[in-house]
Amino acid sequence: MKIDRVNCFQVSGRTTFQGSEERQLQMLDVYPEVARRGPGLGSDRLNATYVEIGANNGPVGIFGPIFAETAFIIREKLRSHLLGKDPMAGEYIWDHLYRQDRHARKGNQMMAISAIDNALWDLRGKALGLPLYRLLGGPSRTRVDCYASMLGHSLEPSRVRERAQAIVALGYRAEKWFFRHGPSDGLAGMARNVELVRTVREAVGPDIEIMFDFFMGGDATYVIRLAEQVEQYRPRWIEEPVPPDRIGDFAQIRRSTNIPLATGEHEYTRWGFLTLLQNEAIDVIQADPDWCGGISELVKIGTLASAYGKQVIPHGHSIHAALHSIASQSPATFPMAEFLLRHAPAKQHFHTELLLPENGSLAPPEAPGLGIALDPAKIESRVELG
Repeated sequence: MKIDRVNCFQVSGRTTFQGSEERQLQMLDVYPEVARRGPGLGSDRLNATYVEIGANNGPVGIFGPIFAETAFIIREKLRSHLLGKDPMAGEYIWDHLYRQDRHARKGNQMMAISAIDNALWDLRGKALGLPLYRLLGGPSRTRVDCYASMLGHSLEPSRVRERAQAIVALGYRAEKWFFRHGPSDGLAGMARNVELVRTVREAVGPDIEIMFDFFMGGDATYVIRLAEQVEQYRPRWIEEPVPPDRIGDFAQIRRSTNIPLATGEHEYTRWGFLTLLQNEAIDVIQADPDWCGGISELVKIGTLASAYGKQVIPHGHSIHAALHSIASQSPATFPMAEFLLRHAPAKQHFHTELLLPENGSLAPPEAPGLGIALDPAKIESRVELG
């Protein structure tokens, strides 16, 4: 086989997706005009961008949704390096794409390489008639446990209590909430963060894991002070407490608390995670196969993590690539998946079949490849992006 086409396209259609009830803390919240912004509004329409890669008018691999800037890089920078290549030569293609631009190490370039890598894995699975987790070495289990990620849910204490208990009733054994307040909100904001942790723990009891995400909105001093107050509630982890390049701060925070640190959705490739591990700055690796270098790189990151005795729980930007990767690897290294309750269904809106947890777990799809197929009945328009 030879790759003979690489296309990006955008689909659009009506949806009932609702906006967020609350937004998370962000790095830009150090500026008051940003910190005052409310949550995003809902919409009655949805757009989604995908990449598809075909070989010899045969199997077509598809992956998405991806960002519009990712599609631009694929079209303008990477497509020419794919045409005529053997789609089964995954290591060669990944290395070629990584080496073709000195700026491909991180960020949007690596996210574009990730999208291509994932689409090529989908193509290979379709060519061989196998679900992707079998090509990667699985299955390691029949179902993958998920934790409920509560991004966008209200942080009003009574609603937190109600939702936290409802999530447990749905069968989830772990749930993650998102801090709204950071250093610029002072001690009053810190008290509200502490109240959130206390409320969730009291709502779910002692046998449910609870996690909390800073989304890069803290600094070392603030996080250490907060950790001192919430350690008694035994969080499974605190996530992305500072911006990802502040590896020294991660190490300092980790030394100061018994609460494990999780990070990695904004880190890239095995080399980025090796630096975190060598600096003893991380407990839980949250590499995202949509961004970190694709499924190929996530598996390598998992091997690296196992050598350091660390767990990989992929960031849940979307679910298909992460689910297949987890289902193919040891539960000791890849124990569970993240499922964003409000956002994951919207990212699958145009798919024929949605991956939705039952009793807190997911079965990997049995369809060849990733299991992504678009539903024409949901698509009102399709625009080719060049």
